[in-house]
Amino acid sequence: MAKKNSKKSAKNTTATIARNKRATFEYRFEEKVEAGLSLMGWEVKSIRAGKVNLSESFVMIKNGEAHMYNCNIVPLNAASTHVVADPTRPRKLLLNRRELDRLAGLVERQGYALVAISMYWGKGSWVKLEIGLGKGKKDHDKRADTKEREWAIEKARVMKNK
Repeated sequence: MAKKNSKKSAKNTTATIARNKRATFEYRFEEKVEAGLSLMGWEVKSIRAGKVNLSESFVMIKNGEAHMYNCNIVPLNAASTHVVADPTRPRKLLLNRRELDRLAGLVERQGYALVAISMYWGKGSWVKLEIGLGKGKKDHDKRADTKEREWAIEKARVMKNK
């Protein structure tokens, strides 16, 4: 019996919590980076319940720290009453100093954007965020991507019928 590769199954669809589908349509990513998230207890409980929305979330680097903005984590009704739950608070990202400096340089000098692509469960019970380093697409780029996608679907349909 063959062994299963455990490293490849770490980022499968069952471990995915939320995806930002709009990001791949709006941006062309040249690189993807994995970062940890610093979360509060009520946020982890809400994430386990699937109450996360990554659309329109982005990452900014200020004062040598990376923070994710506009990520909406809806608090549960059963959350503790002594904690004030802010669903869209900035959340700190855990990255190495070298990674932070490199990303900050690319964003400042070359005009890249840092966008949250997906949130998933890492090793154990850690929540990880996949960040895309990319540039925004123009309208003609979006039309070309749509044409290519439609052609791939049509080609698969023709090949299936033959």
